[in-house]
Amino acid sequence: MYNPSSDVGEPLMYATEFVESYFDAWNHRDPKGVADHLTDDGIYCDIPENAQRSHDELITYLTGFFSRIRHRYELIGDILTNNNTVAFQYEIVPSGKGKQGRYSNTYRGAEFVTLHHDGAVTIIDYYNAPGTGQRSSLAQMTSHEIQQRKYAKSGLNSEQMLEYKNRLEQIMQSQQVFLKPDLTLPKLASAVNCSVNHLSQVINSGCGMSFFDYLNQHRIEHAKVLLSQLDGQSGAVLNVAFTVGFNSNSAFYAAFKKCVGETPAQYRRSQLKKAH
Repeated sequence: MYNPSSDVGEPLMYATEFVESYFDAWNHRDPKGVADHLTDDGIYCDIPENAQRSHDELITYLTGFFSRIRHRYELIGDILTNNNTVAFQYEIVPSGKGKQGRYSNTYRGAEFVTLHHDGAVTIIDYYNAPGTGQRSSLAQMTSHEIQQRKYAKSGLNSEQMLEYKNRLEQIMQSQQVFLKPDLTLPKLASAVNCSVNHLSQVINSGCGMSFFDYLNQHRIEHAKVLLSQLDGQSGAVLNVAFTVGFNSNSAFYAAFKKCVGETPAQYRRSQLKKAH
C-alpha cells in the first residue's frame, strides 16, 4: 500500500508525492507498485476500455500489459488539486526495442484521482488512442472544467442524478452509514446501488463538494448534537470523534473547525453557556 510521509492536510505536497511515486511505478513496469497506490477497496477505471479493476485485477492486467509494452510515462504541465481530487496530464512515449503493439506512437491522456489518507479510492484514466489527436492541456483548465471533463462520458442524466441523490440522502439519514470509520466511496456506491463514478458525480456536481467533505459534514452535524448534550453522556471530545466515525482526534478537530468555525471544545462551551 502506498504510504506517503506527508500529511494529507497539505494537499499539494501530498498530491505531488503521490503522482511522483505513481509515475515511478509505471516507469519501472511494476504492476504491484502501481496497484498499491489504490486503497484496499479502490477502483481503477479505464474509460476508453470501459473497464473497472480492483487492486488485484489491476495487477493481473498490468502484468500482461508490461510484458508486451515498453513505454515511459511523462508528466505534462501542472498537477491540479481540488479538495481530494488530483488531476494531471501525461504523455506515454515508447522506449527500448521490440514490438510495441498499439502503443507504438506517442500519445496523451489525463487521470483524475480521488485520494484518501493511504491511497486512491478511484483512479479514472482518460486517453486518446494513437492517431486521434491530443487533448488540450489540463494546465489551462479551471476546476469547473475539470469536473466537466471528468464526467463527460458518465452517461448520467439529471433525472438519474436526482434519483441517486435522494437515495443517497435516505441511506445517510436512515442508516447513518457515515458513522462507520471504514466507509469509502466504493462501499457507499454499493449501498446506493450505483457505480463509483456516478456516485462521485452526484456528490461533486449534485452536492457541490468532495466525497470526504460530504462525509465529514454528516459526521460533524452528528457530533454537534452529541456535544450539545447536557447530561454528559457524550463523554470526552475524543470519544465523540470516534463515535461519529473519525479515526483520529486531529482529523476530527480539523474537519470540525472547517465546518463550524471553532473547535469541538469551544463549541461545547458555547452550547453550555446558551443553556444557562
